[in-house]
Amino acid sequence: MKTYDTRVDPGICTGCGICIPICPSDALSMEGGVAARTGNCNLGCGHCAAACPVDAITVPFIDGDALNLETISWERAWEPPGKRDVPDLVRLMASRRSCRSYTDEPVDRAVLEDLVRIGIMAPSGTNSQAWTFTIVPDRTSVDRLGEAVSEFFRRLNRLAGSAPIRVMARLVDRKDRLGEYYREYYESVKEALAGWDRDRRDRLFHGAPAVILIGAVPGATCPMEDALLASQNILLAAHAMGLGTCLIGFVVEAMREDRRIAQLLGIPKDEKIYAVIALGHPSERYRTAAGRRKVVPRWFEVTDPKN
Repeated sequence: MKTYDTRVDPGICTGCGICIPICPSDALSMEGGVAARTGNCNLGCGHCAAACPVDAITVPFIDGDALNLETISWERAWEPPGKRDVPDLVRLMASRRSCRSYTDEPVDRAVLEDLVRIGIMAPSGTNSQAWTFTIVPDRTSVDRLGEAVSEFFRRLNRLAGSAPIRVMARLVDRKDRLGEYYREYYESVKEALAGWDRDRRDRLFHGAPAVILIGAVPGATCPMEDALLASQNILLAAHAMGLGTCLIGFVVEAMREDRRIAQLLGIPKDEKIYAVIALGHPSERYRTAAGRRKVVPRWFEVTDPKN
């Protein structure tokens, strides 16, 4: 298991003991009236450093400047639970929609970099923070990525459009993935490709002038979940900044099957992409937040401890 060289400066520590109970690794204890690392720091979470009132603790894993934003001024002081305006937060989450119509206005590169920094404010499994971010910052580059993805789906449609090949694929792949693709997506993809060839209508990124791809390198305990948590941060922050966003699953699927797309973007072989976000200035406006399908939660509670 990975460990981190968390350090306590005994010359600064006042012995308040605040850091001891909040360490999830039980790596700290009191020695000689001051805190000391007496066990393995397995997470490098920085809880101890964030709680220390005199800055006596350092965690080398953590970069104090990683959360500095260029386009947003914010106070780094910790905000306790219960201090935020919950109705405003709920309205933000309910108002964010998948945007499929953008203006031609480019997104400032500093804004794109700030969105990545906001993304890494998300939690990650065992504090792995093994996520990666690839920014495609302009429409010309987005079109090049779109062409590479389109080529993958052209090849896939040629295969799926052949009944004999679908039969053979079903015999090899008992899950009948090619058949399912043919039934669910073949016609819509065919139409989208024809629209792109005919008048350059972008049905993949919907004309967005920028894209952010979120992935992970090996070593994370739950890389997909980490990437999606970071993505949600980006989606909400982008909406608050006046941008529209849309998750593009077709690109994730294409990159899973066709290594050449990752090579085009300079993404290493061992890195996997789990989320792709198209973003730009929206040309859409809405009157109200949309509803959702009704959800009925499942409850589990023990009413009789003996059973």
